[in-house]
Amino acid sequence: MLTITFTVEDLARTRLAVSPLWEIVASVRLLKNPRAQHFHRRWADETGQRIAREKLELGLLFDLVDSGTWYTPDFLTASPAGPVPDLAAELGALSRVPAEQIRADLDVLAYARTHPVGSLAEAGLPRRLRKARAEELPSADVVALYDDPDAGVAVLVEQLQAYWEVALAPYWGRIRALLEGDLLYRARRLGQGGPAGLFEDLDDSVRWRQGALRIRHRRFHGVRELAGEGLLLMPSAFVWPTVYSSTIPPWQPSVTYPARGVAGIWDTSVRRAPAGVVGVLGRSRAEVLVQLDVPRSTTELADRIGLTAGGVSQHLGALRAAGLVTGHRVGRVVLYARTSVAEGLLGAGSG
Repeated sequence: MLTITFTVEDLARTRLAVSPLWEIVASVRLLKNPRAQHFHRRWADETGQRIAREKLELGLLFDLVDSGTWYTPDFLTASPAGPVPDLAAELGALSRVPAEQIRADLDVLAYARTHPVGSLAEAGLPRRLRKARAEELPSADVVALYDDPDAGVAVLVEQLQAYWEVALAPYWGRIRALLEGDLLYRARRLGQGGPAGLFEDLDDSVRWRQGALRIRHRRFHGVRELAGEGLLLMPSAFVWPTVYSSTIPPWQPSVTYPARGVAGIWDTSVRRAPAGVVGVLGRSRAEVLVQLDVPRSTTELADRIGLTAGGVSQHLGALRAAGLVTGHRVGRVVLYARTSVAEGLLGAGSG
């Protein structure tokens, strides 16, 4: 069990973000663990074929993301500066991580590979860990990164970019829409129920009790007392069925959890509106409303329904005027969501 305790200042500084770099790491971990591919089988098959066809060299990246341990080096998933950063910004930040921090994180990786169950009290202060021995690291490529972090990180950035282009860039619009929809949902939960509303339905393994967040981990335990740095929450399309936490200093503590709606991320079927709702709103507006089972952008709605973006925009305007839809800006995109009135209308129309 990992327990994260909060001060009032920590609650005020808790924030939500999406991280393309974290999605790379989580998806690599999933590719290396077929048992976790339940919702992503088609993506995993297609991505594996593309990697083989392109003959990509991804050895260092895949060796660092070790699915057999409880730890992934934190420099790979440093906290994003904004709510929806782009990959270039995150790779730039990775390139600026000091060499001594790279080595400190690899010392923790060596510790994790030799300790099947980790303790925050032991791993929480990397400067106290002894220097990793070559045989404790996953591969010669990782040893080379340890010996020369500047050169190794340059290789790693190239591999991250190459993997992104093949594995995630073709699907990023869909993935990003899922993640941003979750950000909108979480913001609503925070406004409606405070910290309890924000945390309570993150995952079955997460509980908010008496000012502390408790995360049930099988292979990692300890108590992390926040001291004004706040907590970063990040939805992910690829971490299901697990919640990941990063609590080892000096990195900002973070929790990465499965985004809502991940089970249907590759579903391209079009849901049909109830006949009663069609009779009231008309076919096109009713279909727009039905597709907002999760928040979506105008472009995504147009792709799913088969209308032009301009046509969808007109229908959204009418639905907003009727109090059935709200628009919320997330980064550079406006996401539309159904109101409680719309939910009641669809429920009545299906009855």
